[in-house]
Formats: sequence, C-alpha cells, structure tokens
Amino acid sequence: MFRKIDDSISVAAQISPEDVADAAKAGFTMIINNRPDQEEPGQPSGEEIREAARASGLAYVAIPITHGGFSINQVEAMRDAMAKAEGPVLAFCRSGTRSTFCWALAQGRAGEDPAELARKAANAGYDISPIGPLLGSV
Repeated sequence: MFRKIDDSISVAAQISPEDVADAAKAGFTMIINNRPDQEEPGQPSGEEIREAARASGLAYVAIPITHGGFSINQVEAMRDAMAKAEGPVLAFCRSGTRSTFCWALAQGRAGEDPAELARKAANAGYDISPIGPLLGSV
C-alpha cells in the first residue's frame, strides 16, 4: 500500500483514517495530503485524515493538487514540509502519481539529479517522464 521512494518519503493512493494508524506504526512522522477534497464521491475528507494523524501523533500538511497541474507554490510547500519533517513522510493523492511528481519537482528545485529522481520513482512504480522537461531531463 505504501510505496517507498527513498528513506525520506513514501507515497500512496488515497488513504483512509484507519490507514493513518498503520502509517504511524510503520514509522512515518508526517502525512502530506496532495488530494483535493471532493475530487471523487466517497473519499475521506482532509479533515478526517488530519484528525486521524493528530490522534496518531503524526504531523499533517495539506497541499492539494488538482489535475490542472502544479504551481511553484505547491512545489515549494512540498519542499518546505519535507524539510520540516522529523522522519519519514507519507504523501498521498488518488493514485500516488501527483504526490510523486510533486516530490520530484521539489527535489529537482533542491538540485537533485533528474536521472536519480527518475530511478527512485521507477523503483516505486511511478514514471516521472511527463515532468522530465521541468526537471531538465529524465
């Protein structure tokens, strides 16, 4: 369910409030929610996930990303949240793809090698080639 990109971050498809306790047991210290509320009928709200994170002792950050794309503010918010995390982060969206893209863009802005980012993402089952031009080359 949780796909490890590297020691600092794993990504997941939509999680439930019950999954948050599993995330805490797995050693995550922060949940980053990249999914807008009401994107799909029946999905848990960000508030439900935030409350579950609080109850499990995890930090929670909401950086909703629509299918319309990424803004520099979202990428910087991801970078800032990861910098403040006191351990491994679990980021989620509908499928994990937007979370992976946002992580890669944040890491790319921090100077990480695009080929290494692509390798890490691929090992977790994600293809970041669609954002390759934004990273320089993938």
